[in-house]
Amino acid sequence: MTLDPQIAGLIETLDSGFPPVHTMTGAQVRAAIRARFVPNPNPEPVSHVVDRQIDVAGGSVGVRIYRPESDDSLPILVYAHGGGFVFCDLDSHDGLCRNLANSIPAVVVSVDYRLAPEHRWPTAAEDVFAATVWAAAHATELGGDPSRIAVGGDSAGGNLAAVTTLMARDRDSVPIAAQLLLYPVIAAHFDTESYRRYGRGYYNPRPALQWYWDQYVPAVEDRQHPYASPLQADLTGLPAAVVVLAGHDPLRDEGIAYANALAAAGTPTTRCSFEGGIHGFMTMPMLDLAHQARRDAARSLGELLGR
Repeated sequence: MTLDPQIAGLIETLDSGFPPVHTMTGAQVRAAIRARFVPNPNPEPVSHVVDRQIDVAGGSVGVRIYRPESDDSLPILVYAHGGGFVFCDLDSHDGLCRNLANSIPAVVVSVDYRLAPEHRWPTAAEDVFAATVWAAAHATELGGDPSRIAVGGDSAGGNLAAVTTLMARDRDSVPIAAQLLLYPVIAAHFDTESYRRYGRGYYNPRPALQWYWDQYVPAVEDRQHPYASPLQADLTGLPAAVVVLAGHDPLRDEGIAYANALAAAGTPTTRCSFEGGIHGFMTMPMLDLAHQARRDAARSLGELLGR
């Protein structure tokens, strides 16, 4: 399995520049990540982009709504950004959300869910679920089709998207048509083969990944709950899934396990594997592989949603 050549040329810089998050507080990590963030001066155009606040249990959260130009009623993708449950925001994933909105095409509702450690499990998951319920209730206003609602996310956001499908099923709530899981956090298992191979030197090291769980779900017994670790759940009756995997990712094996478990439970599951990728590569627009993965993910999700 060979690392993508463009990533190989960047990996030492990426890895050495990754903050030692496991030695920092959540606020310090957010400040460090934000200081590294360089907004795109020429973002991909989307016809309509608007920020709003929506009510959730115990407060409110921001959402950013992207709607491409279309006279049709479009699918809706409720999207949860990655960032270890601790950092990143609407701006960090603006480029990815713009691209997904245009490529699927769909109305994308990006959720600025509340972050750990200030807001522990299951706050973030409940926020994304609440945003999904809100999007369904406001589908017509958004120019979307309430019968074609999907949830998606990358890394920690993939966990929140997967959990949202469980909540929607268990609570007999909004019907979700599909889920898009980009190298998702699925279980607090740190001894898989992919962790052993790629937990050091591949940009998102094992100590950081363990620390994220410590911030979001500090009680070890809570990590067995399906709304924390979806791999522990009964997976019957869930919406069709697109699971994107990166070959050089510590989380690769849990993503494979979840895709296999979904398929075994009867969920139509499309697996898109990028063997040369690393964790988080789809948010690195300088990479050709990122654009290929975005195209493949958007096409696969669009097919599930009937475009």
